[in-house]
This record gives sequence, C-alpha cells and structure tokens, in this order.
Amino acid sequence: MSEAAKEPRWERRKQDRPQELLAAALQLFVERGFAATRLEDVAARAGVSKGTLYLYFENKESLFKSVVRANMLPLLAEAEAMVDGYAGSSADLLRELITGWWDTAARSGLNGISKLMVAESGNFPELARFYHDEVIVRSDAMIVRMLERGMARGEFRTVDAHTMKKVIVAPVVMLMLWDQSFGPCSTVPIDPQAYLACLIDLCINGLKA
Repeated sequence: MSEAAKEPRWERRKQDRPQELLAAALQLFVERGFAATRLEDVAARAGVSKGTLYLYFENKESLFKSVVRANMLPLLAEAEAMVDGYAGSSADLLRELITGWWDTAARSGLNGISKLMVAESGNFPELARFYHDEVIVRSDAMIVRMLERGMARGEFRTVDAHTMKKVIVAPVVMLMLWDQSFGPCSTVPIDPQAYLACLIDLCINGLKA
C-alpha cells in the first residue's frame, strides 16, 4: 500500500483520539467517580500515553467538563429543539421528553454522571457549579417552557411552572441514581418503563386542565 493511501487512515486515527479519550473517561468516571479516576488510567483505556492525553486536556477537571459537554449538551439541544418546534399535544411532548431522555441516558451510560454529581459535588464545588450552569439550568428552563406551552394552549391547568419542574425532575433523577447504585444488587428491581409510565400518568393527570 502506498504512503498516500496510508496517510488518510492515520489522520482519521489522530482525529479520533479526543473522542476515544472522552469515551474512556466517561466509563471510568461512572465506574470509579471523579476523585478515584486517574488520568493515566483514562489514557491506558483509550490506548494512548498519558502525554497524549495532555495534548487535548489540561487536567482532570477540563476532561470531565469535556465529557459532560460532548455527551449531555447535544442531548439537551435536541430536547430543546423538540420543545420549541413540537406540533403535537403538550401531554405527548411531556411523555416524549421523559422517555426519550431516559432511553438515551441509560443507553449511553450518562445516568452515572448524575450519580457522580450527587456523590461528589460537595467535594468539588467548582464542578458542581459548572454542571449546574451548563446542564441543570438549561434542562430546568426547557421543562418550564414545556409547562408554559401546555398552560398557554389550555391543555394544562395553571401551576407554578418553576416549582412543578422540580416535582417532575425529581423522580427521574431518583431512577437514574437507583439504576447506578441499588439497581444492580436489588432483589426487587425497578422496571424503568413501568416506573416512567406511572410517573407520566401522574404528571399528565395532575396537570391536565
């Protein structure tokens, strides 16, 4: 094979390295938590040297922020676009938001990030502020817009949207934490689909005008 034919494959490999490092970091942060994750272990799992990791990420904090931005912010952007452009009923929108978020987060391993933030935010307040500002603020605002949409269309009764959004989010967070903690060793497992169906039923019937 000629050198010209080899070069594009090498270039693609080089361009893939940040994503490979982010994937390895997500796995290790979820498995071990932030404090116990070492950069050399992330590099080893990604199949590169620790020095290579430093070409892309300044330190462990910047690596964690990049993991969150690369994995969670695109999901938020998709959900925001759905809320802003949805043509169906607000009840269906609420249902799609909750089930869609769970399906994607559970499949990708992002549930573990929620557990990590709950467990370690007190020890790493700067990371907690980052997560609050870039993830929680946006997700809260999205749910408020969904609730205000339903009220404006006469589909939901009048509620305090900013308080109600916390009531809606809390059971979803609980399910994510359970999935990453007690779930694997529970003798009475939670069926996520049945759990979410009950939550959605409560929300829609509690909100409907």
